[in-house]
Parts: sequence; C-alpha cells; structure tokens
Amino acid sequence: MSGYILAIDQGTTSSRAIVFDRDMRVAGVGQKEFTQIYPQSGWVEHDPEEIWKSVVTTIRQALKQAGVEASEISGIGITNQRETVVVWERESGKPIHNAIVWQDRRTASYCEKLKRQDLEKTFTRKTGLLLDPYFSGTKLSWMLANVKGARARAARGELCFGTIDCFLIWRLTGGKSFVTDATNASRTLLFNISTEEWDPELLKILRIPAGMLPEVKDCAADFGVTEKSLFGAEIPILGVAGDQQAATIGQACFEPGMLKSTYGTGCFALLNTGTDMVRSKNRLLTTIAYRLDGKTTYALEGSIFIAGAAVQWLRDGLKVIKKAEESGKLAADADPTQDVYLVPAFTGLGAPHWDPDARGAIYGMTRNTGPAEFARAALEAVCYQTRDLLDAMHKDWKTSGADTVLRVDGGMVASDWTMQRLADILDAPVDRPTILETTALGAAWLAGQRAGVWPKQQGFAKAWARDTRFEPQMDAKTRAKKLKGWHEAVRRTLS
Repeated sequence: MSGYILAIDQGTTSSRAIVFDRDMRVAGVGQKEFTQIYPQSGWVEHDPEEIWKSVVTTIRQALKQAGVEASEISGIGITNQRETVVVWERESGKPIHNAIVWQDRRTASYCEKLKRQDLEKTFTRKTGLLLDPYFSGTKLSWMLANVKGARARAARGELCFGTIDCFLIWRLTGGKSFVTDATNASRTLLFNISTEEWDPELLKILRIPAGMLPEVKDCAADFGVTEKSLFGAEIPILGVAGDQQAATIGQACFEPGMLKSTYGTGCFALLNTGTDMVRSKNRLLTTIAYRLDGKTTYALEGSIFIAGAAVQWLRDGLKVIKKAEESGKLAADADPTQDVYLVPAFTGLGAPHWDPDARGAIYGMTRNTGPAEFARAALEAVCYQTRDLLDAMHKDWKTSGADTVLRVDGGMVASDWTMQRLADILDAPVDRPTILETTALGAAWLAGQRAGVWPKQQGFAKAWARDTRFEPQMDAKTRAKKLKGWHEAVRRTLS
C-alpha cells in the first residue's frame, strides 16, 4: 500500500473524486456535472443511474490524473448531499424512481398535516429536526405512496431505502453492503439521536417498513470493499459522513464552540456542542456532528437552501455573468447608494424561518438598478442569512457573538469580496483555510486515519492552516442599517 486515500464527494450539482497522498495533498481530481430535473414547480430530482455513472467516471479520472493504481489506494471516504432519497430493488439494485433531492418541496402539505396533528414536537424531541420537506422521511413516505406497488413491495422486503452514500456503497460493493453512517441517518426524520436507532414510532407515523432501512455505523468503520471489476482492484470503504459533517471534520472543528460554514449550493453552519445535545429554542437543528469509536459528538446546525445557487441563477437565469467567479468583481462595482435586497427563497426559506411556501423576491430596485446591483444583492443575501443563523446560535449556546471565529469553505469562499462582506455583516473574523477542499478532506480523513496512514484527531487539527483572515471593516451604523433593510425584506417575503 502506498498510502493514497480516495475521497468521493457526491454533491447536488456534480460528483467529484479526489486522490490525496500520504501527506494529505491533492494528487488527482475528477469532476462531472449531472442533470437537474424539475418535474413541477418546487420539485427537484436526480437520476440515480446518472449519479452512479458520474461517480465511477470521476474516480477513474482522478486515479488517472494522479497516476495511481486502485491497488495503491488504502481506503475510500464518501461524503454526499444529505437528505436526498433513493429507493431501489433489493435484488436488481435498480432505482424505482428518480432520487428526490433535499431541495424538493413536494411534501410541504404533508408536513403541515403532521404539524396539525401536533406531531412536530415528537419528531423534534427524537430526531432534533423540524417537520420540513427538506428532510428524507416525508420524501420516502411520498415515494411509497405514489410509485405503483411500492408500499406493498417495501412491506415484503423487496425494496431498499438510502441516502446517496448508502446507494453508492451498495453499488460499489455489488450489493454486499447495505449500510449508512450516523450523520446521514440523523437527517432522515427516522433516526432517534438519543438511542441512536431507527425509531419505531416515527416509522409507524410515516408508514415506513423498518426492513427497508440500512445498518447504521460510525463515521469511520468498515463499510465493505469495492468490486474488483470496477477499478482493477478491491478498495476498502472506510469513512462516510454527510457533506456538512464532513466539512466540519475537514475544518478540524473538533472542540465544543468551534464553528464552520460551508458555501456550496446552499449554506450550512455547524457549531460543535460536544457531548451536549443542545435543544434549540430558535428553530435551529440538533444533529450528529460525527460518531467515532462509538462516541457521538453533537452540533447545532443552521441550514440555508440557496447560497451558490443564487450565483448560478445570476449566470444561468439572468445571464449577467458568464462564470461564477465573476460575481464578486461585478458586485464590487455596484452603486453604493442603492439598497437592493434579494431574498433567495427559490425553494422556500430554511433556518431560522422554515417557510417552505416562501418564494424569491427582490426589493429596493430603481430605474438605475442593473447587473452589478443584482450581483451584490445575491452575495449579500448569503451574508445576511449567515448572520441570522449565528444570531440564533448565540441565543442557544453559551458563547457570545464576540467569541465567534467562523471557518469557511466551499466554492464561494474563493471570492475575497464576498468573504470581506461576510466578516462585515457578521461583525466577526472569517478564516479561510489553505485547503478549500474541506468536505472531501473530511471524508478522506475518516478513511485515512482508519487505514492508519493519516494522523488521529489531534494531529489532524494541528495540520489545519489558515490562508486568510478577514476582519470586519464596516462601521456599526452602516451594518445596522443594512441588517434592518434585510429583516424587512424577509418579513415581506414570508408566506
């Protein structure tokens, strides 16, 4: 074994594979976008077969670019878009329907029905989550109710349910491993984060047979080995974590009070609360940050549905930029006298509002408003939403805003303008690491330390390095004025 580690990063818009060497440096990368399917307004689907093919393709690309044989890979770590639902036939491995994506809103009315039955408290107490179509459970229930014969087949044990990690492991191992990890399980509305088992009461409410659920393992564990025919050698799968938990690990946020925020398609902030399962009074989520050696670490999480997706909207919808990286430069040219606010509720609003029926809106436009003002509004919306999350966290957690240092990652953090504006709006330092591939790195670390080729927690934390610290520069009066305008825009947008 040469000590290489392979990370599979299966995201919302693309699949990536990264080969890391023994020194945790990137040796090879493969990436492939796949189709976003919108059957109706508010519905979002992916083709699981296209995702599977994209993963195999990118792994082969990464191995080739690194000049590495599969036999030289000591282990695979998988990280994935969370909450996205796949159901497949146990015998053939064939999906019975497109994957229903975390962004999908089709079960909003079902969630409202459950709330009217006064069941949200039950779900929140057991899972740490709220009744929102974002989570997997109601999507799975919808699939069983709406795909012909699915519920009966599930009851007979013919169907398997999993999040994307589980489906990929099943395929990679030729159907030998039907497993997931604790972080992905904790996002399903079906997993009791106190007992750390699938919850019979919740399964009964949502009419989901227990037999279609996978075994739940630690984040670093033996998840099976890949079929030799795929890459030329068997490779052990040794690490799994949902994308936001993997980013938390990749940012080495191992101590209680450490905070990271990832800016990909959406934005997700996680605050490590250690062994303390903090029950939010401000509509944040209580979730599992990671589980290692049977010991669970918890987190408070704030979820924003639209972050980088707003930049994609500038590029693909409005066509005011050709490349995502142009957005910061365009925003810097915006007229400072115009107060334009974009509330990007394209698929509803996440934390702390949880309004699935809200839709996007723009406020403050004048005749002089143009592409630069739209770009600034889109980027500032991410900053304002992050501030809302941090304010809620500080109410739930024992630290004050003055203690905050935010570690950031994801595609948007490459923009200096955006990160400076984020620090300004938060009134807190923002740290950008030298390695921006923190989600993939977190998954790789789980596998690497399990394989014995990478350091354990303490050594890994010491290796974390900061590239740039952005200190707040905006004066308090300007910040207060901008935040007041934002909160008014959100108030007008809520359904």
